[in-house]
Amino acid sequence: MPQDLNYLRETPSQTAGPYVHIGLAPGAAGFDIYREELGHDIAGPNAKGERIRVEGLVMDGTGSPIKDVLLEAWQANSDGVYAHPEHPGEVEDGFRGWGRVITDFDTGEWGFDTIKPGPVMGRNGRMMAPHINLWLVARGINIGLNTRIYFSDEDAANAADPVINLVEWERRRETLIARRSEADGKIVYRFDVQIQGENETVFFDI
Repeated sequence: MPQDLNYLRETPSQTAGPYVHIGLAPGAAGFDIYREELGHDIAGPNAKGERIRVEGLVMDGTGSPIKDVLLEAWQANSDGVYAHPEHPGEVEDGFRGWGRVITDFDTGEWGFDTIKPGPVMGRNGRMMAPHINLWLVARGINIGLNTRIYFSDEDAANAADPVINLVEWERRRETLIARRSEADGKIVYRFDVQIQGENETVFFDI
């Protein structure tokens, strides 16, 4: 009978511990465990499109860098197609569209090299602006945080994007925009993540 069922209680949540880097990004943490670092190469050498670097800091509510963050990035290729079995032959050989990095233990800086993604068709049939999906976890964070990186030189596409327009306040939308610059002949997009506080980055509940 249904009334006789015993339901298990939910397991308490727990923040990511100090060993998360050893298990998920050992090479970056200084441990030579895997022959090939999982998720290290996002775009691959055969990827088409504009080569870019994305970098930034993850900061707490006081504006201080958090120095033990793990970040994962997912993105489409320059044609707006994800590397997925549903799209055979539509992405370049070696394009993963996924990568994993950790922050520098001394400075808190993080960064990765990739190609700038193209616009992606959304599930509702509306085109989404070029973006990179970002997931991050660290000690003090119970559940991984999901956000998006949009690009400052895509104003028209950003204005029409159905996801960024879910954010009511324009000032809050600005927290999703990576700022373009050039350094040493490379295109660099700066994207700082604010975990909490007045300029808290927009995070998505997915």
